[in-house]
Amino acid sequence: MNNYSVTTANIIEQAINLEQTLPIKNQACSSKFFFHSNPTQKVCLFFHGFTAGPYQFEPLGKKLYEAGYNVLIPLQPGHGVAGNFNADNPPPLPLKREVYQNYAISWLKIAQTLGDEVIVGGLSSGGTLAAWLAMEYYQKIERVILFSPYLSSKNTIVDVAVEVLPIYFEWFNKDNPGNFGYKGFEIPALRLFLDMGQEILDTAKSNPSPPTFIVTSESDTVVDRDDLKELFESVIKKQQKTWYFCFDKLYNIPHTMMTELEGNNYVGLLNTVAKAYLESDIRWNQVLETGSQMLKGKTFENAVNDLGLIEKVSPDLSVMLSVMDKEVIVDF
Repeated sequence: MNNYSVTTANIIEQAINLEQTLPIKNQACSSKFFFHSNPTQKVCLFFHGFTAGPYQFEPLGKKLYEAGYNVLIPLQPGHGVAGNFNADNPPPLPLKREVYQNYAISWLKIAQTLGDEVIVGGLSSGGTLAAWLAMEYYQKIERVILFSPYLSSKNTIVDVAVEVLPIYFEWFNKDNPGNFGYKGFEIPALRLFLDMGQEILDTAKSNPSPPTFIVTSESDTVVDRDDLKELFESVIKKQQKTWYFCFDKLYNIPHTMMTELEGNNYVGLLNTVAKAYLESDIRWNQVLETGSQMLKGKTFENAVNDLGLIEKVSPDLSVMLSVMDKEVIVDF
């Protein structure tokens, strides 16, 4: 108990000391930690998106903390730094993947000291980093949850530009009130994630990985969903407790899906879907079979009871099934 208290205090202190030396752009970009007074069964380590900050995972982090999880959302290297950045003075984003990879490994080791089972997740490039970490250290990670991981762009022309152009790029939504990170970046800083994403797709075909949940949206105009489906198909061959969920267009959930300020009016629904996965222990075919039984008129409770899953599923799964594309269930 005493060692745990010292550990959590040190984690917070070291993050504060580091971020004071940067200094960080604003408090939204500071590392976020949600620690219980004792080690927990499950510990979540979340990586925010490219040019953004830990604020993206604060809503989900709070929900999981309330459910009994320890949660770490550390600021990524080169992110969230105060400064007048532009094309002549670009933000100090790493240009080598090893910087991110070493950062991810170090935080995984920290997360392991806070509980029994480590869950790793991320949004966009943070999802790419989480997927890489999970494949490299699959024996140390219980589950993975990827929110629209950046494996490639929806527009192939964008991918070509990322691969070859050494230019400065400003986000189209740079003045969005929910954007607390950088307004722009040098293209080479993003290129390393594109390269990492393609390697992940290749690696997933043969290497082991933990059970994985891929969450995306039909309204996401950034990532190529075909690549996400390919990753899902590769992982589920080895891990049957791997799920895939895509929000319908009617919800209009953008790529920046983790907060309301960044454009998601259904953050509560997103968080419930994530929690449904983390607190259920069933295979994807069992998810679809439950949905099939519900389409035939059974209540969720009766369906999971008849399938012998009542002790293995979260009540939140009923919410996920109620908004899931019915064609996915019917085609099962």
